[in-house]
Amino acid sequence: MQRRIYFDNAATTALAPEVLEVMLPYMTEKFGNPSSIYSYGRESRLAIENARKAVAKILHAHPAEIFFTSGGTESSNAAITASVRDLGCKRIISSPIEHHAVLHTVEYLYKRGEAQLLFVKLLPDGHIDLENLEQLLAGSEEKTLVTLMHANNEIGNLLNLHTVGEMCRLYGAVFHSDTVQTIGHYPIDLRHTPVHFITASAHKFHGPKGSGLLYINENVSIEPYIHGGSQERNMRAGTENLYGIVGFAKALELATVNFEAESGYIKSVKLYMAEQLKKHIKGVGFNGDYAGQSLYTVLNVSLPKTEKSEMLLFNLDINNICASGGSACTSGAEQGSHVIRAIHNDPGSIAVRFSFCRHNTKAEVDTVVEKLKELI
Repeated sequence: MQRRIYFDNAATTALAPEVLEVMLPYMTEKFGNPSSIYSYGRESRLAIENARKAVAKILHAHPAEIFFTSGGTESSNAAITASVRDLGCKRIISSPIEHHAVLHTVEYLYKRGEAQLLFVKLLPDGHIDLENLEQLLAGSEEKTLVTLMHANNEIGNLLNLHTVGEMCRLYGAVFHSDTVQTIGHYPIDLRHTPVHFITASAHKFHGPKGSGLLYINENVSIEPYIHGGSQERNMRAGTENLYGIVGFAKALELATVNFEAESGYIKSVKLYMAEQLKKHIKGVGFNGDYAGQSLYTVLNVSLPKTEKSEMLLFNLDINNICASGGSACTSGAEQGSHVIRAIHNDPGSIAVRFSFCRHNTKAEVDTVVEKLKELI
């Protein structure tokens, strides 16, 4: 039986053995509640605060700006809701290709009459139309929240955080960016990035699931999203995910140390796959700015629709190849990808996302391309 080929790393990544190793003691003997005052509890509290300091140092933030959450979805919900309810944003500018954690939150607030909702135009390659963004910002005196993702999880397009952040500063807007696909994949210097909120999720960079981060710029004061205890400096109630937080910090540290070598290698696998597909599959195309301002981890492929290719993901799965048709959060749904629909609605093609990590090889790419030739 063929070994499984896993090309869906934008959905989740394998837990690194070194990360598991640092987590295990906190699952076994170091199990104290971080809020308890005896030594068991203090030991756990220390582990969380050391993790916070380590993460803050890597992101060039202050430890007081780092809050641990259950993941990117909770972090984005908290930041967007607080921007409207606590910071007085009466308008939201977003894009039609955001992750559903953002899209569904802004639509919910709009439907409740809490904020006006505007979508920025997209360029044909899926990038944000920055001229249109500026027109929308200039078009009203109302306080505005801009929520735009740093990198699109389906097509990989990267946004220039500095350009958008400076534009938001110019118009007095609050800026939230979903950075779930970029933290742990690119160096980010929050001291020199004009952003109010960013988010992260450990399982996107070989850390544990259920462990995330919300960065809140020190100049921003908001109310908690989850109420109860005084954990996370009164910002997020509930007993902390101790081993998840320890794992988050270790995974981010490993990703940062190995960034240069691994990003270059992963990009070479991505570009090799694009090249092989162009060579072997007639009518193949790529969604987004895949060879330009794009994640080195993601390749979104447009394949000609045939009777055979209709069942492509299913057939890849039968052949032990894991890929996705869009975001993992919606891949069970039949309606297809909202991102692909927004950039070009071509009924004659189907989109498949392949996403890579350091464990993938060019030999695996060859196997997948051979299989695609058969299936299409």
